[in-house]
Amino acid sequence: MTITHPNRDKPVVQATRATVVLLLLASASLVLIVTVGGWKVLWGAKPIEIGYVVVYLTLAFYAARWNRGVLPVAAVLAVLLLIFALVAGPSWFARDKTGFAQPSIDAGLLGLLTLLIVPVQMLLIAFAMRGFSQGWNVELEHREPGPELYGEAPPYPA
Repeated sequence: MTITHPNRDKPVVQATRATVVLLLLASASLVLIVTVGGWKVLWGAKPIEIGYVVVYLTLAFYAARWNRGVLPVAAVLAVLLLIFALVAGPSWFARDKTGFAQPSIDAGLLGLLTLLIVPVQMLLIAFAMRGFSQGWNVELEHREPGPELYGEAPPYPA
């Protein structure tokens, strides 16, 4: 018996998978840059941001291996990160004044990178849900032609 995945051969499905993996890697990179660049002034968000990087890299690995189950998880995490980025972006711009502790990277640039996370997460949500609807997990079984397929009795050892 041979198992095939017919939906995985379609170019649109392969492009969706590649896009989801790319968006997960881009998201992890942006979060990592903001975390490292703002390490000195981030207090409670460090474990969450490191967790996001690790989880997004893990999800990218599994999405690259055609695991359809990670797509809704990626979409939910993208919604949460989108909300965090919308709230945190303006605060980086507010920190770009005298009297505030300055991060390693310019606070204005960190604000821009944080707000750049928002459209990346919106695209990730859209492509993850598109990939979920494409049926990456559909399997077809093909039997090897044998005597039982032609109405004959299978050979038994003597």
